[in-house]
Amino acid sequence: LREANAVTDNPLLFPEEDLVLSAGNFHGQPVALAMDYAKIALAELASISERRTEKMLDPAFSGLPAFLAAQGGLHSGLMISQYTAASLVSENKVLAHPASVDSIPTSANQEDHVSMGTTAARHARMVLENLRHVLAIEVRVALEALEYHRPLRAGRGVEAARQALREAIPPLTEDRFLAPDHARVHALLFSGDLLARVEAAVGPLA
Repeated sequence: LREANAVTDNPLLFPEEDLVLSAGNFHGQPVALAMDYAKIALAELASISERRTEKMLDPAFSGLPAFLAAQGGLHSGLMISQYTAASLVSENKVLAHPASVDSIPTSANQEDHVSMGTTAARHARMVLENLRHVLAIEVRVALEALEYHRPLRAGRGVEAARQALREAIPPLTEDRFLAPDHARVHALLFSGDLLARVEAAVGPLA
């Protein structure tokens, strides 16, 4: 916030005082560092989400059918969903490299040390979007895993979420193109619609 509220342009103009000051104070290092730290945190959230997804699909860990496939050996179930999550997590590891540790002089060395803040912010946005897709995949896999625990029922909030998701996504009875499933979960999750359904069942969560 200090950087956001600072006056760092060059020159600085004070029309009330008819004053123009040369001020090479522009340097986005505080923003660059914040974005780099954010990238690392977001990448870690995606990493642990992918691990939960993998555990649900591993029969040795979950005790459920491999890849939650209706017919093991014939169908691949949600195996490719985990591939997608793993790919996004791997991409995040590259994007999470701190941009602020790099600096390329510009303008004939007038700007001899730059923050790389724009690059850090752009990469943070990419990591955030990858995280959203990884979380959507985890929710999609969890939805299918719940079916194998029937007739047991989860808590009211989880059941409300399951109902909302099932209205958009049919059970996986055979292999199909999974991108539409992921897109529907993503839309429900990040539009706030899924949260609204859960809160209608259990009350405000925050």
